[in-house]
Amino acid sequence: MARFLHLADIHLGFDRYDSKPRTQDFFLALENALEKYAIAERVDFVVIAGDLFEHRNIQPATLNQAQHCLRQLKQAGIPTIAIEGNHDNRPYGARTNWLRYLADWELLILLEPGDVAAGEPLYSHWKDGYGGYIDLDCGVRVMGSQWYGAAAPKAIEQMSQAMQDLPPSPGQTVFLLHHGMEGQIARYQGALRYSDVLPLKQAGVDYLALGHIHKNYEQEGWIFNPGSIEANNIEESRFRRGVYLVEISDRGVQAELKTGYYQRSIVRLKLKTKGQETLEELEQAAITLVQTAIQQEQMNPADQPIVELRIEGEVGFDRLDFDVRQLQRQLQQLSNALIFLLKYDVDNVAYSSPLAEDASRLQIEQEIFTDLLSGHVQYRKRAAELAHGLIDLKDRQLEGRSEAELFELVQTLLSAEN
Repeated sequence: MARFLHLADIHLGFDRYDSKPRTQDFFLALENALEKYAIAERVDFVVIAGDLFEHRNIQPATLNQAQHCLRQLKQAGIPTIAIEGNHDNRPYGARTNWLRYLADWELLILLEPGDVAAGEPLYSHWKDGYGGYIDLDCGVRVMGSQWYGAAAPKAIEQMSQAMQDLPPSPGQTVFLLHHGMEGQIARYQGALRYSDVLPLKQAGVDYLALGHIHKNYEQEGWIFNPGSIEANNIEESRFRRGVYLVEISDRGVQAELKTGYYQRSIVRLKLKTKGQETLEELEQAAITLVQTAIQQEQMNPADQPIVELRIEGEVGFDRLDFDVRQLQRQLQQLSNALIFLLKYDVDNVAYSSPLAEDASRLQIEQEIFTDLLSGHVQYRKRAAELAHGLIDLKDRQLEGRSEAELFELVQTLLSAEN
């Protein structure tokens, strides 16, 4: 029996939101997951199924983070085996990247199929830092692949055929593939069908270690995707994710998703408006919603969570009068959020009175002004009265009345008692 840890989509160097602490979160998640589920569990090896890094070009601090974690594993006698993902793969025509740098320093084993077009075998045993597969002392064969994009089904077919020409595996076979299966997330182009990966099973793969989709899922007892170790955006916070602690033997596969490592709390709130609220009432409703979330322990200010508040619906005032940035700052201070995202997606209340086909110009103007005023919470109760006033104002302006007279009429309309 062999035990290993399966990770994917680590994304060291994540820099969305322009927040250094948020970038650090991805390192802390990796470090803690390895300490708890690789080193403490004394696994035989660790596999990274692509996207160790967020970018192909990384900052020195990001490289240091990777080196620190990989050295910890090496000092514990645990080999780390990795493949390139779409985020960290070498550009076309390039000979090296940062994964190759780490491999040259013997901090990880980078598995890469050969260049058949250049006369290389598709799969050769890993030796002196290069090769497409490796047979480990624990009796497991680990096979690698690359990022193939839309060409993945054809590449899988070729790799499956090449596997049948290799020497027999010493035991179970683990295959690393950075691609996603269809039906897991919406709007994902290029997802693999089960029939696309089935040739790998037929060629002897016992455990297909996937990456790429940041959501945990598994299929048919041999296909496993742990998800990203941290949410890359607010939307991903609803996905289950983690790292797989796996036992593999002749009796089969036991893969347990582990989630009890460092991850920053993400809280999503929603406020639905009805169009009856004043601007001040809407602001207070947002404040109350955050206060309630704290009181009900949905969020803990001491943890500096990431918070998203969505305000949706209709408003009875000019939507641009709402000071989103000022309220965002106030709510961030109230929640002590590391990042507070305020999504303000509202429409103005719309009214549309039915008009007769033979309505006069005056009737049409009256109804249009009434509808516009009814959509504003401040003028709604006096909509019909103010509509008459606006028509009077228009007529006087067309008659060439003085600006002073027009201004006096406006003041009279706005100051009149309800």
